[in-house]
Amino acid sequence: MTRLSGSSALTVTTEDPNGEVATRLIHDLCSELSVRYGNPPSAFSPDEALASGTAFVVARLGGQPIGCGGLRRIDEATVEIKRMYVAPHGRRRGIARRILHALEQLAAGFNYRAIRLETGLEQPEAIGLYESSGYHRIAAYGHHSSDPRSVCFEKAIHDEPVTPSHSKAAHGYPVRRSLML
Repeated sequence: MTRLSGSSALTVTTEDPNGEVATRLIHDLCSELSVRYGNPPSAFSPDEALASGTAFVVARLGGQPIGCGGLRRIDEATVEIKRMYVAPHGRRRGIARRILHALEQLAAGFNYRAIRLETGLEQPEAIGLYESSGYHRIAAYGHHSSDPRSVCFEKAIHDEPVTPSHSKAAHGYPVRRSLML
């Protein structure tokens, strides 16, 4: 596994999920999932990452977009990770773990108690990432419960020291703010 050599090589910033970069990364993810599963992934509107208590992050390596992820509110205590993605040329370098950590920081800063997510049996690399990051499998929830290929996870957010690294813009999402990783 090739790891990033320095923290300055990778940045993770909160951005507009409807922006050009986010739109391209989400499109790339949906295209890949369509190939893996034979159909597009579950519905997600980027506007869901504009609500209060949500966020969307973009990872850049050497200034070039390479990955993304978002938070969608489920209820007062629970948030869901959506559209977690790293471009193929950036995989196995610790980038997904850094995106995941940034999303966890944001969720804690929004005072959620738990993070949930759904992935699929055709994504063993994602399953490995979540299991090695302290997530435990839970029963499929919501519209995922009828899909036998769904694998759902949850992680409690503990009282970890969190430095608020976001400020809410007009639509509730922080704009182009680097996160402390």
